[in-house]
Amino acid sequence: MVGYIMKNVYTFLKEEIMEKKLSSAEHYLWGLIQNHIDQIGDMSIVKLSEYANVSTATIVRTMKKKGYSGYTDFRHELLSKEKNGPKYNILRQADSVIRSVIMKNETELNNTLKNLEIDVIEDAIHQIQNAKMVYIFARGLSESIGHELQMKLQLVDKYTELQTDPNIIKTVAKKIPTNCVAIFISLNGKTPELVEAAKTLEKKEVTKIVFTTNLSSSIATLADLLFCGFKSETTYFPDYEVRSRLPLQIMTRILMDSYVVRTKK
Repeated sequence: MVGYIMKNVYTFLKEEIMEKKLSSAEHYLWGLIQNHIDQIGDMSIVKLSEYANVSTATIVRTMKKKGYSGYTDFRHELLSKEKNGPKYNILRQADSVIRSVIMKNETELNNTLKNLEIDVIEDAIHQIQNAKMVYIFARGLSESIGHELQMKLQLVDKYTELQTDPNIIKTVAKKIPTNCVAIFISLNGKTPELVEAAKTLEKKEVTKIVFTTNLSSSIATLADLLFCGFKSETTYFPDYEVRSRLPLQIMTRILMDSYVVRTKK
């Protein structure tokens, strides 16, 4: 018992001594790492240096004072903890069939994020912010994403209309002025009335922001700003067109979250 207590006291004192040895820059870096631990595991030392605005030498010194051989050692321990943490419990418990379902969604998410371009996000924010009005066009299962996007835009005081009726979509497209923005949400990018509306707006030089998963689709080629997600070829409803809209949901959410962050600043 005495030995156990002494060991804990020694560990506590060791940590206290290490903490006191940290310079102001090192103390700031360590605090930033602890507050953003979920993001740090994916960063190289150069990325972390840019993110924290400190030198790579500061990172190495901080890690050594914290008992690691370097940043790589710290990352390995961090990633090891993540793999053994609750995030991955579901995969260990699931059989191979359920595991494949989970991994399908993870693949769509990860590849969609890889496809995103920061310049496109920034330009889309700028176009929406300066638009007199935003028109959203969506059909079928993509309509629910359109409704969510419309609500969020209205919450930030941007006048927005959502059109889902095929005949109204084609009619409204002919009346949209050039100081407005049109957003198209289409998984396959081939919905006829959406393509026709995009062609109409192309002639009128109205800015078109397109969310799709088909880079070679007609509507993608008409986009001024293109968000192209990743769609898995696996479907569990082969007899129906009910493929996952997860990529579209992720991209529209990122755009709106980014819009709020930028416009608040």
